[in-house]
Amino acid sequence: MQFREISWQSDEYQQACELRNTILRLPLGLNLLQEDLSGETEYLHFGMFESDRLVAYVLAVPLQTGQVKLRQMAVSNECQGQGIGRRLIESVEECLVQQGFQVVELDARREAVGFYEKLGYIPKGDEFISVTIPHQRMTKAIAVE
Repeated sequence: MQFREISWQSDEYQQACELRNTILRLPLGLNLLQEDLSGETEYLHFGMFESDRLVAYVLAVPLQTGQVKLRQMAVSNECQGQGIGRRLIESVEECLVQQGFQVVELDARREAVGFYEKLGYIPKGDEFISVTIPHQRMTKAIAVE
């Protein structure tokens, strides 16, 4: 399993869009491929690969200085429960620290809150609805000042 950064509009990015759509959007009756994704050129894209096949993905949106928001975490159905998502997040955090980020935030689906808590993320505020389902804002300090 190999971790690497993905370039926007590359073949790997196209695989990421397909994975995100299959895992995150289609089950909700939504279609990511019908959305305008042109703003994603400014984001950081990361994946875990088995040979050349993307099996897990997350994107990072730079916010204010030192802060970043993780979004669209997806692991292929056949690879879930194998620790690949954990390895992806840990690798992304290392990469983000090297790029000067100190705090990560994310909006976890209700069923994923426990996963992120095990990785050191802390719930902030009340649960809210996003893309038709309950989410929880979570944060983590990744760099010690």
